[in-house]
Amino acid sequence: MSVPAHPTPPAATPAQRAADLSELLGHVHNSWDDERRSLSRQLHDSLGSSLTALTMHLGLLTQKMPAEPALLERTAHMKQLLLNIIDTNRQMQLRLWNDKLEFLGVRVALAELVAQFGQQQQVAARCSLPDEEFDCGRGHGVVLLRALEEALNNVIAHASASEVEVVVDDNEDAVMLTVRDNGVGLPEAADPTDGKFGLRLVRERALYLGGSLTLGAAPQRGTMLTVILPKTPAATTPPNGAEPGSAP
Repeated sequence: MSVPAHPTPPAATPAQRAADLSELLGHVHNSWDDERRSLSRQLHDSLGSSLTALTMHLGLLTQKMPAEPALLERTAHMKQLLLNIIDTNRQMQLRLWNDKLEFLGVRVALAELVAQFGQQQQVAARCSLPDEEFDCGRGHGVVLLRALEEALNNVIAHASASEVEVVVDDNEDAVMLTVRDNGVGLPEAADPTDGKFGLRLVRERALYLGGSLTLGAAPQRGTMLTVILPKTPAATTPPNGAEPGSAP
């Protein structure tokens, strides 16, 4: 008895394939954000609380100990070690997930990132932001923050710049981030983002929200990165109803 052959499904068109891959990549980004946020909270709630408690207990023990120089020196060294671990833990939390994005808003998160970059790299970093918090979803804020992080990382790695300017324009239809530097500019290449996988990932996240990321030469000298995100994403809303690119 012969088994009837199942009909072969029609091959997906290049456009359908690209749309499927974009949706899959958007889901991966959402899951990645969820995991990073969860790990950051665990570091804060569990490890951070334990380290703070140890510091307090060490302080109480120090008050009860004999005032011997050797013991006091040892406890001071232990306290400094704990403080160093607490600081490292905080930096790990921020690298996983910038909680300022949630509690203080994207405007504060971007401004503090630019200020920190200028101080650490000894670069004249200017930032022009709207007076009020941006009128956009959390997913937009994540993309803007990631784009700025990647732009500043590339300034450090490739630009040899002495000045960086960050501008955000927020209007009724879209929010636009522009990062300019006065560095050496881009090499001759068909795609300026070739080899810059961090920027390519951010570009895909912007595309998933119906926006765009472009990297090119600045009008006078250096490099200019521009991210434009529409207020009404063109991408299909995920099955769970969450905004594309956002983390719950």
